[in-house]
Amino acid sequence: MAIETATAVQTAEAPPEKRNDVELADRMRRSREAILAEVGKQIVGQREVLDQVLLSLYVGGNSLIIGVPGLAKTMIIHVMAQVLDLDFSRIQFTPDLMPSDITGTEILQEDAGTGRRRMTFRPGPIFANIVLADEINRTPPKTQAALLEAMQEHRVTVQGVTYTLEEPFYVFATQNPIELEGTYPLPEAQLDRFMFEIVIDHLPEDEELDVVRETTGVVKDDPVSVVTKEEIVQFQQLVRRVLVSDAVAGYALSIVRATRPEAEGSLDFIREWVAYGASVRAAQYLVLGGKARALTHGRFAVDFEDIRALAHPVLRHRILANFQAQSEGVTTDQLVDRLLKAVPEPRSGM
Repeated sequence: MAIETATAVQTAEAPPEKRNDVELADRMRRSREAILAEVGKQIVGQREVLDQVLLSLYVGGNSLIIGVPGLAKTMIIHVMAQVLDLDFSRIQFTPDLMPSDITGTEILQEDAGTGRRRMTFRPGPIFANIVLADEINRTPPKTQAALLEAMQEHRVTVQGVTYTLEEPFYVFATQNPIELEGTYPLPEAQLDRFMFEIVIDHLPEDEELDVVRETTGVVKDDPVSVVTKEEIVQFQQLVRRVLVSDAVAGYALSIVRATRPEAEGSLDFIREWVAYGASVRAAQYLVLGGKARALTHGRFAVDFEDIRALAHPVLRHRILANFQAQSEGVTTDQLVDRLLKAVPEPRSGM
């Protein structure tokens, strides 16, 4: 049932918890429109990118943003944090960055009352709601690994003491795809923790002209907050309660399993061009992202189209193309295109 067509009678007759979910879903859908309107005051175009960032936020996932310099990768996340009233922290990843520069460290401090010295924990920039890891591949693997616990478990451990991060918590990381000198490829284990790989590209000419006009004129007012932290957490909980049929969940899993060249009955082009396929986490994110997408499109159940729409951002960083694919110029997006054509939908899904 679409949110727009839910009548007052149906809502009134529903159980209290269902009524609350209907109202919350309507709030979530309206919040998306309000967020995009506010973000649009600062960001021109990039609607698909903004939609994927929002889905990450509604699900509670982390995302990797790939794009050349000058495409507003950092600004998009910063403006989103402002509109959502979330604490924002940017970490510029450099070769000399240490893990303690991210998580924080213990320092020797004198107690003003007693005059005694004691070790005190000083939190690092990871202690924020939205953490932007700018140019994450410019720092060595040891420092990249400092994000793993935070991304997966929303906590950090320093000197044997565990500190819980405030909810909601997200990590967005940026990468420059054209500059490889002095970079360190992200290990597959860390890539797998990113829900989406969001690709941001140059705008069409008319939209680029709008950017030039707006950024060289009178400075606009900052966007205002339209959603609270508490609402974001409620939206994340609502997403988990959205229905998904066995057929739709099975379709998501079938796509993921089809990426694995070692699987029995694997597709010819997968065996030819793929070194390693996606883990089950990809299927989890396809379903979770599908749930959030369904809600923002006014539906209370996930459809096959939701899964297909998210296949590229979920899979493009989880499929490891082999040398033959690279030498022939075959991209992971092209592989996903072929997968979506090769893996059939079940006949009945709802």
